Amino acid sequence: MKGQAVAAPPPPDDPLSDDGLERLFDSLIQALGIVIAVSGGPDSMALMQCLARWASRHPRPPLFAATVDHGLRPEAADEAAFVAREAAALGLPHRTLPWLGEKPRTGIQEAAREARYRLLVHYAREVGASHLVTAHTLDDQAETVMMRLARGSGLAGLSGMRRETDRQGIRHVRPLLDLPKSVLLDRCRSRGWPFLVDPSNANELYARVRWRRLMPLLAKEGLTAERLARLAGRAALADEALDAKAREALERAEPVAEGGMLSFRAAVLADEPFEIALRVLELALGGEGLGLESRRLHRLEACTERLREAVGRGEALRLTLAGALVRLERSGRVSLGPEPSRRRGR
Repeated sequence: MKGQAVAAPPPPDDPLSDDGLERLFDSLIQALGIVIAVSGGPDSMALMQCLARWASRHPRPPLFAATVDHGLRPEAADEAAFVAREAAALGLPHRTLPWLGEKPRTGIQEAAREARYRLLVHYAREVGASHLVTAHTLDDQAETVMMRLARGSGLAGLSGMRRETDRQGIRHVRPLLDLPKSVLLDRCRSRGWPFLVDPSNANELYARVRWRRLMPLLAKEGLTAERLARLAGRAALADEALDAKAREALERAEPVAEGGMLSFRAAVLADEPFEIALRVLELALGGEGLGLESRRLHRLEACTERLREAVGRGEALRLTLAGALVRLERSGRVSLGPEPSRRRGR
């Protein structure tokens, strides 16, 4: 019709077309309910819009939008109210989740992150949802890899954010992890989807903001977000393979759990390659993600090396690591149990 603007059909390979959304959200079809974390920025607003479109086409799991108000900026309450209005326009229920209580003076970003997921998981349980989705993008993945590389992370850290993880029984899915942030921003602008600009995204007190400003310079040298994300994917595959081999090695070492203690044949630490021995010890400690933080990884490596040397010499050894007492007996077994409280902190 003359005088009426008609949107051009999306290109066939458009990841946000109806067919593209089916692929993006395929793992969510069997969910009991889906909580969408929406801050009001272009990424999360695009995610909410796309999920609402996806859910409108066929019978889908119920959607619940949620915004965490960290209480760190006076405008945060207005931003949550904006998201609530936009969610209502899409026919979605919305809940603002306030982070109450005293805030730490240091490590505020990490504390806010932990609080955010704690609140979102609690809300998911409250509404009977099985899945939580966040709008992390390929750019976020690249920044995460660089930040962890700078902190001296191991292979687990360099694998970046996983597409799906378990958070206390709630499945956390990042369906947009392969999409550049620019795709979502362009879609918001072209479709007239309103969004907010968080001023903290320009605050260089935060490490992620500083890395974000460095990314264009790195890209000029060939270290693009796409290549960093590809590195993360390859590291994740290698990490999974090494973990599988470590589990097999620990099982061959005849583990015995009794009275809060775990023991296994110490020879596995000397017979296996160092990386497998390292992971065997980590598994025995019950540690998930010890390799993400440089200082703890260094301590785990040093402990593994000392145990390997003692096993080779047939010596006994006693040391502490990650709140556990590790004992190498002359009988050829390693036992691990809680560190006595009087020794904690030494």
